[in-house]
Parts: sequence; structure tokens; C-alpha cells
Amino acid sequence: MGGDFNFFSIIWLFIIISALVPAMKQAKLEAARIRLIRDLEKKRKSRVITLVHRQESLSLLGIPLTRYINIEDSEQVLRAIRYTPDDMPIDLLIHTPGGLVLASEQIANALKNHPSKVTVFVPHYAMSGGTMIALAADEILMDGNAVLGPVDPQIGRYPAVSILKAVRAKDINEVDDETLILYDVAEKAIKQVTNRVYEILLDRLGEEKAREVAASLASGKWTHDYAITCSELGEMGLPACGLLPDEIYEIMDKFPQPQRTRPSVEFIPIPYEKENK
Repeated sequence: MGGDFNFFSIIWLFIIISALVPAMKQAKLEAARIRLIRDLEKKRKSRVITLVHRQESLSLLGIPLTRYINIEDSEQVLRAIRYTPDDMPIDLLIHTPGGLVLASEQIANALKNHPSKVTVFVPHYAMSGGTMIALAADEILMDGNAVLGPVDPQIGRYPAVSILKAVRAKDINEVDDETLILYDVAEKAIKQVTNRVYEILLDRLGEEKAREVAASLASGKWTHDYAITCSELGEMGLPACGLLPDEIYEIMDKFPQPQRTRPSVEFIPIPYEKENK
């Protein structure tokens, strides 16, 4: 009996430790992020907000959860902005594949309406809805290899503009009712997003240029995953190439991807100095 008791005690101890270790690691990461954010706030005398969507091992089984911009995100960002004095700048670190149009528009509008300077930092990418949010800033600062993306709306599995082209290529009598409904929604979605981007850019670019850029970004000129570099943004009248504070990269390091048995990428994580000959 004593042997069985010890065996089951060890099993239960292992289960408890397995449950506590991920939670402790997560708490340590969160504390490190808070310290880094606070240090950057003191340095720049600003409110720092992070909107980072990566895969993190949050469950007991370590199942990675892919996240996108959602209503909960917009609620939290709007809350942070509401807590920020009108005379305090806002720095937003954004790393996201995009998400809900509604949530992205809410965040973009709130940033645009903030009286003091708003700076968006993009260390890697901010696609789709993330791009809409970045456009609302007074200043966009991107890593030299970072990218934004088009904001053309997607209807289900398909780009809205592709639905329009597919229907227009056929006789209207040959198109089924469901496709016609998708056509109607797609047409409205493109107009709505184009108008929203135009409104966001109007003060910064002027009417003519704002309409031109909004049409390029929202009307399906490119595929939805097209990578818009900081140089291309500069050509649009939106200069974005600049040096990011080291703290931005340090904060990103505290949003790790889940550990795998064998990493896909390996390197010695220290900066090297060029040898003098």
C-alpha cells in the first residue's frame, strides 16, 4: 500500500507542477513586459500601448492560440486612451495579421481623436486592420524590413473585389441569389472601408492624395497579403522608415512563440560588432 501511495503522490505532484509551471512562466513574462513598457514610458514621456498578436502557449496542453484584432482588443485600447491625459503622447506598438473591421475602425478613430501626438511602431508587420490603425497615427515608424498591408475587405473566404469581378463577368440572369447577396455586401464593404481610410488620411494628406491612397489600399489593387514596405509608404506621402527604440524589440522578445521540439530558426541572440582590420 505504501508503494502505491508514493507512486500516486508522485503522479499528482507531477500534474500540479505541470499546471503551475506554465502559469508561473506567463506571470514572469507579463511582469517583464510591464517593466519594459514603464521604462519606455518614462523615456518618451508617453502612454505606451501594445497590440501584439502572436501564438503563445496559454493552455495546460500548450496548444497555440492564433489571435486577431477583436472587440475585446478595441475595448482595452479605448480604455487605455481614455486613461491618457490630452497633453500626453501615445506610443502604440503593433504586431498583428489584422482582424475585425469594426474593432480596427474603433481603435483608429480613437487614436486619430487623441489631441497629442500618436506614434505607431511596427517592428515586424501590421496587416489589414493593423494597417488601418497605423494610418491613424501622426507618425509611423517601421523597422527597415517591416511591412504593412492592403485593407481591402474580405467576404468570407474571398476578397470583396474578386466577388465583384466574378459577378460582372457574367450575365446577371446566370448568377444565383446567394452570389448576388455576396455581391451586394462586397460592394458596400469596399465603399465603406475606402471612405473610412479617406477620412483617416484627409487631414494628413489632403483631399486628392487621401482619395488616391485610400483607393489603392482598399479597392483590391493588390492581393490581401501584399507586403507594403516603408519605402512604398513614403512614395504615398506617408514616410515610415526610421529607427525604432531598442525597447520596442525588447518588448517583442517578451511575446515569445511557443517552444517546439526543434526550432525552425536558430542563432546566437547577441549583436555582433564588426571586427576592425
